[in-house]
Amino acid sequence: MCTGKCSKCIGITLFPLAVCAIVSNILLYFPNGQVLQLSEITDFVWFFHGILGAGILVILPAFMMLGAGGAGCCANRCGMLLSVILSVLGFAGGAYCVVISSLGLIGGPLCDTGDGQYLYPFRNATLENNYLFNQTTWSICKQPENIILWNIVLFSILLTIGVIEAILCTIQVINGLTGFICGTCMRRRKTNISGM
Repeated sequence: MCTGKCSKCIGITLFPLAVCAIVSNILLYFPNGQVLQLSEITDFVWFFHGILGAGILVILPAFMMLGAGGAGCCANRCGMLLSVILSVLGFAGGAYCVVISSLGLIGGPLCDTGDGQYLYPFRNATLENNYLFNQTTWSICKQPENIILWNIVLFSILLTIGVIEAILCTIQVINGLTGFICGTCMRRRKTNISGM
């Protein structure tokens, strides 16, 4: 496969991942579809790891990968080099999403434990006593309803998306460097067509 085609495939794959990350991050603001006060939303949601990290910082290199993979002015070595630089940015966005999602999963949600006060009941738990491995502790959180499951599912989705995006952007860095050094196969195709 030519480096241009590989670049285009990676770019096309990154778009739905980035959109899913943005949607997942937005859903974290509305547990169970409820609108909460700003002080009642889990703090790691405010790091915008899905919107900015796995979303916008990945969409930018995805556009460049599509341009570097297609025919035209960007299908050259400079286009591939630019896709490498932007892929490093995409990797950073994916890695940022992985780190914040991991911290969000480990720390647990902000919830009302029944006394009307919102706090983090799982923040000081050891890994052995972590709520992720002990579902019986989930009853501590009374409001918002199903907040623990909501956070686990969405932070896990964001964690997975971040890992996939970081891997794809790393592949594009290697692919882009290969395209920059060796060319994108465009010249070979044009030479073969004109030689017929």
